[in-house]
Amino acid sequence: MTTSSQESKGFHKLSWVQRIGFGAGDLAQNLIYQTICMYLLFFYTDVYVLGGDAAKSAGLAGTMFLVVRLVDVLWDPLVGTFVDKHNPTMGKYRSYLVLGGVPLTILAILCFWNGFAPSLVYAYITYVGMSMLYTLINVPYGALNSSLTRDTNEITILTSVRMFMANVGGLCVSAGVPILVAVLAGAELPLEMALFMGLGSLPSFIFMPMVPAIKRRVGKKNMFYIFLSIAIVGMAMLYIISKMGTVKENITLVYIAQFIKSTGVIVATGYMWALIPEVISYGEYTTGRRISGIVNALTGIFFKAGMALGGVIPGWVLAWTNYQAAAEANTLPKDSNAWFYTMLIFALVGLCLLVFCFSQTKERVVMDESETKNVKVSDLWTEFLRNRPLRIIALFFITAFAMMSVGNAAGAYFMNDLELQTPEAQEGIRWLVCVIPALLLLLAMFIISKYELSDDVIDDINRKIESRNQ
Repeated sequence: MTTSSQESKGFHKLSWVQRIGFGAGDLAQNLIYQTICMYLLFFYTDVYVLGGDAAKSAGLAGTMFLVVRLVDVLWDPLVGTFVDKHNPTMGKYRSYLVLGGVPLTILAILCFWNGFAPSLVYAYITYVGMSMLYTLINVPYGALNSSLTRDTNEITILTSVRMFMANVGGLCVSAGVPILVAVLAGAELPLEMALFMGLGSLPSFIFMPMVPAIKRRVGKKNMFYIFLSIAIVGMAMLYIISKMGTVKENITLVYIAQFIKSTGVIVATGYMWALIPEVISYGEYTTGRRISGIVNALTGIFFKAGMALGGVIPGWVLAWTNYQAAAEANTLPKDSNAWFYTMLIFALVGLCLLVFCFSQTKERVVMDESETKNVKVSDLWTEFLRNRPLRIIALFFITAFAMMSVGNAAGAYFMNDLELQTPEAQEGIRWLVCVIPALLLLLAMFIISKYELSDDVIDDINRKIESRNQ
């Protein structure tokens, strides 16, 4: 094992420019990928119209999302192994921000191009390609966190900055996409939808900067318990309020419930990324190898498995309850050019931010050449089997990302004239926004209770690793 210099033996403190530069990578990925996650299903059902009508399109899209995630199960281990085995001249992990960023930008834009509608083949090609390129960036970007420093407090700060900026991206996407699409289409601004979707990210600006202090006061596990419970309360409120009358009649209460729900979701799911460097250090301590790419490929499989579950459920539920596209008035515009140019703008800004992230990150804790040559694909499953904390994180990621995927995809339908749908479709949308995510969070709470790596244990492990490597 080696550090790139004698700088603090890996326990390196970063400047705020470097922290923000690192966080810019997640902001970039959210501008691109969250647009896909939140609005591609709506684009397929109401604009591209994959299957001739909205209900059939929803079913086809849900199946496609599942198939793409199965492709990822094969692709992600290959990417993780490749990243760990190679040391590009521009940086072991950060080089992929640029090398993968350009083609990702192109494919993401093409996902929202209506030129071949309603070609299912074109939808598969663009979505599969986009997802594979996203992995080529996301896996090495995840490894950057643990390669910049070993300091647990610094990693907590890095994670807080990263998730704060990720939620800046989430806010820009959730609230900005409906407004920008409407502006480009020359339509009435869907302000109520934009505010509702924006409240999904707004609490991050209040609570994510407070995460290090909250964790020190209540402890890591208790922080998860508290905020997961807050999210469940918000979901229950949202369900009850939506049954009391139309959404617009109770819009203030809907906003309050959405804010409460989002507060819990953002903190609980945001901090889980700080656990990845912990399981990487644990694996290094037990095996002598710091295979960050492999571990991040595994976590990529886990969150994509959750997204597979979360992606297929909304499409199938909408198809089963016979969802029908709402009328044009007071809804998201269906102008295909407006959607295309919106994605174009978000993707190009994202690419610029990936380049900035590349310029501000410097890896200090990575494997040397003698270790990388022995990395192989089977290491992924070997590490999974012998690293119990990693298995706990795997299950937590699956449930958390399934919850987020279901809720994010369903939000646009919840605010898109819900009362004009049939009673069955209305109830299906409520279940997607409130009930199913709440059940998944209860499962996540049980899973995280089994995680055993405290901060003291991790600090001791890192000190022993550094002592062993001297």
